Amino acid sequence: MDQYGLIGNPLKHSFSQGFFNDKFRAENIDAEYINFEIPTIEEFKSVIKNNPQLKGLNVTIPYKEQVIPYLDKLSENAQLIGAVNVVKIERTKKGKAKKLTGYNSDIIGFKNSIEPLLQLHHTQALILGTGGSAKAIYYGLKQLGVEGTYVSREKTRNTVLTYPELNEEIIKTHTVIVNCTPVGMWPDVDDCPKIPYQLLTKEHLLYDLLYNPNETLFMKKGKEQGAKVKNGLEMLLLQAYASWEFWKL
Repeated sequence: MDQYGLIGNPLKHSFSQGFFNDKFRAENIDAEYINFEIPTIEEFKSVIKNNPQLKGLNVTIPYKEQVIPYLDKLSENAQLIGAVNVVKIERTKKGKAKKLTGYNSDIIGFKNSIEPLLQLHHTQALILGTGGSAKAIYYGLKQLGVEGTYVSREKTRNTVLTYPELNEEIIKTHTVIVNCTPVGMWPDVDDCPKIPYQLLTKEHLLYDLLYNPNETLFMKKGKEQGAKVKNGLEMLLLQAYASWEFWKL
């Protein structure tokens, strides 16, 4: 039986295992999907070696960037973004891994999900967070003609804004705001990124990569100001479909 799986830490919030095992059952695919909650990326090699039936992996927080040195090849998007969330594993007849290829399906899921919501005045975006998912969102927006600016708690470089720097002018010109942080994810549903929500208008689009809860506090506060809001469930489904396509290549 072929195996697929997910590496990350923690994984209790993950949707992927249920999604893929349901898919395999519904489509009579002789495969199973397993969660590999590993404490450090160094365990990645052991996961590949000790599971000879493993044909593909999804990668989630905090390993989307850390996994890259362990791979033999990157797709064009993965190379551009500098983050991987899908690994295809090619093996010899004896089950030994011979080639590991990294892809990024986050950018596919995000672009296809947000594109129908974009309007002409959506030309600049604030990207909350600077991790692997945020990088995919930055390049996804760029490919859709929207310039992104990262927002972080710390001033890591001149091109990154901090939350206290988000003034009226910045909020007015950056009409797309994407939350790529875990802030507000279940069970911490009473938390949200520290942006000046009172400056939001009906011109704004707030997109949260989180999908649990269905409506985060970030979305709720945006909606109260008349902004359009969307959670990350559709993106999650679309990137999962794309993962399967990469594994079948």
